[in-house]
Amino acid sequence: MSTTDTTQEIQTVERTHVVVLGAGYAGAMAANRLRRNPAVDVTVVNPQPFFVQRIRLHQFIARTGEPQAAFGDLLGDGIDVVVDTAVRIDARARRVHLASGKHVDYDYLIYAIGSRHHLPDIPGAADHALSASDWAAAQHLRERIDALDAGAPVVVVGGGLTGIELAGELAGRGFAVTLAGGGAVAPSVGERGRRATIRQLGRLGVDVLDNARVIAVETSRVILETEGREQYLPSAATVFATGFQAPELAADSGLTTDGIGRLQTDESLTSVDDDRILGAGDAVAVQGITLRMSCQAAQPLGAQAAEAVLARIAGDRPIPVDQAFVAQCTSIGRHAATLQFTRRDDSPARAVVTGRLAALAKEAVCRGTVWNIRREAAHPGAFSWLRGREVTAEREPVLQ
Repeated sequence: MSTTDTTQEIQTVERTHVVVLGAGYAGAMAANRLRRNPAVDVTVVNPQPFFVQRIRLHQFIARTGEPQAAFGDLLGDGIDVVVDTAVRIDARARRVHLASGKHVDYDYLIYAIGSRHHLPDIPGAADHALSASDWAAAQHLRERIDALDAGAPVVVVGGGLTGIELAGELAGRGFAVTLAGGGAVAPSVGERGRRATIRQLGRLGVDVLDNARVIAVETSRVILETEGREQYLPSAATVFATGFQAPELAADSGLTTDGIGRLQTDESLTSVDDDRILGAGDAVAVQGITLRMSCQAAQPLGAQAAEAVLARIAGDRPIPVDQAFVAQCTSIGRHAATLQFTRRDDSPARAVVTGRLAALAKEAVCRGTVWNIRREAAHPGAFSWLRGREVTAEREPVLQ
């Protein structure tokens, strides 16, 4: 019997470690989609040990809904979750330093830390204003609301979609709510949708002050200016919903950001400073296009950031961002909403649905965002989105 010596070549697959900062709508979607390549190891860094449905925070505050979802139910097998907060990115060393004093190294980084409340420079606001912009702020606001007497006066500052939802939810719980828009209420929807929104708020007893500007906040009252005259409103809790900005992490790490702190990227979501860092969600400003901060934008951006990383790993060039908007849906209490259909650039179309039917649509949207992430975990690459977007610079003021 003859023996033939054979040489077996053992091929080892080179693994790539991708760190995702943030496990919101964009980060969770990106982490799941990265699993299309089985040679990619994924680590998610998130301050909470669970997913927070940000679009349900107003329900959490009013005790009409819960925003938490377990990572075990939403993130795919093999994804490592680190419960911590990133405090600095060392791009040269490819390392993220954490608040705990630990660090995590990466081959590629997806920056998806979301946004936080932008508090305007108004006397007394820093001392007395409350917010619902993130999990910690929502917890604090809920504690404050729970301590109020029934029918207590509450002032919501900001007439955008977040302010409208907060005002409606708190009015539904029985508080005397005033919504101080500071300008036109619901400016991002069409005139029909705007009229319907104000009408539905009125049915809940919300006093809508369209063009009242807050000039000072005190312990138990708010001072407004309307047509040059001062007005004093009692307020047991003053909630600011005056827009969002990105956290300082990118800027503090020496990365290029825009005027509100978002990571500046090229059209493929790659940082203009480092092709190993990509952005997704509220915390990114994409070159040449404008996207409203929303879960509607965040989930496609998360998927596209993951695809860009996978392309770079494969030695291919990432393709430009391509996504569009469909609608804006604003809940007004538990039994009404305004569903404003939009063109692909997010400008309002003529079609508007209101009332109970729109409320059902909003609930379907809330559930659908979680379903999208869960489905992507089970079948990486399954999530799809509307494409063919055309967003112009002229829309920037409205989107902001």
